[in-house]
Amino acid sequence: MTKRVLLGILTPSSNTALEPLTSAIVSEVPGVSAHFARFTVTNISLDRNSLGQFDTGKILDAARQLADAHVDVIGWSGTAASWMGFESDEALCREITEATGVPTTTSVLALNEILERTGVKRLGLISPYIESVQREIVANYKAAGIDIPAERHAGLQVNFDFSEVSESQVLQMAREVAASGVEALTVMCTNVKAAQLAERVESELGIPLYDSVSTVVWKALKMAGADPKQVRNWGRLFRELD
Repeated sequence: MTKRVLLGILTPSSNTALEPLTSAIVSEVPGVSAHFARFTVTNISLDRNSLGQFDTGKILDAARQLADAHVDVIGWSGTAASWMGFESDEALCREITEATGVPTTTSVLALNEILERTGVKRLGLISPYIESVQREIVANYKAAGIDIPAERHAGLQVNFDFSEVSESQVLQMAREVAASGVEALTVMCTNVKAAQLAERVESELGIPLYDSVSTVVWKALKMAGADPKQVRNWGRLFRELD
C-alpha cells in the first residue's frame, strides 16, 4: 500500500481558486491529497487593516487545525510576503513549525527558490492587484537582485474579485509581459485561475510560467518526500525541477 502524503494548505477565506487548482494538480499523484484551513482575508492593499489580516495569531490557529489532520507539510498558499517583505514569510514558517512541529513553506518562498535554482534575473509579473501593491512587489524583487522589466496588473482590491479575472485576461497580460524579453513569468496571486494555463503559455511564449498556486504545491511535495515530476501537464516547473 502506498503511504499517504497529506499536504496541509493555508487558504485566504475569500479565495475560490486555489483549492480546486491544488487538488487538481495533485490528483494523479499516488497517495497524495490536499487539505485546507482558512483564515480571514478579504481585501488587499497597503493600509493598516489590510496588512493586519496577515497577523500571525489567526494564521497559527488555522495551522494548528491542519496539524490535527497529521499533515506532512503545511504550505501557505498566499503571496502577501511579495509586498510585505520576504522575511515575513520566513518568520511565519518558523512560527508555524514551532507551534505545530510540521515543516512549512509558502508560495513566495518556493518561487524565490525556483528563481534562484533556474538563474532567472528578469522576471515578468502578472497580478490582479492595485498599483501601490504592485510597486512594492517590484521593489522587493529588485532588492533581491531580480529585475521586473515588465508587469501587468488588473487594479483590483477585493480579494474575491481576483477569482473573476478571466483566462483570456491572463493570457493577454502574459503575452504583453513576455514581449519585453523576460526569462520567466509569474502570476502573483493564488486567487487567479492561471496554473492550468502553464502548458499553453509555455508552448506559445517559450518561457516558463511559475504560478503561485503551483510553486507552493511543488515545494510541499518535495518537503513531504513525494516526487514533483509525478505531476503531469501543469508546466515546466514540475517537469524540469526535482
